[in-house]
Amino acid sequence: MSAPAEPSFARFIDLHSHTTASDGSLTPAELVALAKRSDLAALAITDHDTFAGYEQALPHARAAGLDLVRGIELNSRLALGADAGVLYAHMLGYFPDREPSAAFTSWLAHERDDRRDRNRRLVEALQNRDVEITLDEVEARGRSLAGRTHFAHILVAKGYADSTEEAFREYLGETAPSYVERQSLPTAAVARMIREGGGVPAVAHPIRLRLPRDRERTVLMELKEAGLLGLEVYHSDHPPEAQAYYRQLAEELDLVPTGGSDFHGAPKPNVALGTGLRGNLRVPLEFLERLRAVRV
Repeated sequence: MSAPAEPSFARFIDLHSHTTASDGSLTPAELVALAKRSDLAALAITDHDTFAGYEQALPHARAAGLDLVRGIELNSRLALGADAGVLYAHMLGYFPDREPSAAFTSWLAHERDDRRDRNRRLVEALQNRDVEITLDEVEARGRSLAGRTHFAHILVAKGYADSTEEAFREYLGETAPSYVERQSLPTAAVARMIREGGGVPAVAHPIRLRLPRDRERTVLMELKEAGLLGLEVYHSDHPPEAQAYYRQLAEELDLVPTGGSDFHGAPKPNVALGTGLRGNLRVPLEFLERLRAVRV
């Protein structure tokens, strides 16, 4: 008796990816081409603070017959109380079937101002480590949406790092001494902004919050009361046991499960579009179908 056929990879999707419109290394057109070569059924572009990558990619996706989903990734501040301090949580917003509201796009402009302030403070932190860098040269590369990838390219070009991966590890990443976090709205407020703007808010890569599971459940329940609708269960940072745990947690809390590689290209060379960190994920098409069934 023959073995059952493996499911077609075209039944899988990626709901978390980045382009050169924020901190990825592939242009929107290049990312669409990669998604087609990877035989993905659908792709969400979730650049930081902007829909520009999605909008640039849309005509290429239509020409290629790729189902492209409008998404965005936003920073937020998760207050845990006087004793526990503050964590920074990333929120994904999905707009699979409608345009974001005018109020939401106006608010995004303020978020981009906050990004520029973070970049200014990051320049100062790097200068304090004797790195010769200016805000002008960073913005010459990334313009109003300059991000850490543009910093990394400059650090490599000037010989402070041998690769963008090393630049993040030594200077720009969350564990680097010169890392600078952005000032942000509370997580609950960001969830409400996405939902009121016509989108589906989901917590991105929850494992990065490093919360005890009982506290994590409580936090997610509180965020759900504020408007949270989804939870990223599959992510390149989630090992198999975490994927199983978050999928069960999403079902128990009645949150829509989402998932994606968090593909950036060169800044994360071990993370592949559609398959994650060394092949550790497959996101089923069912997740997008459930996302589109949500009524905000």
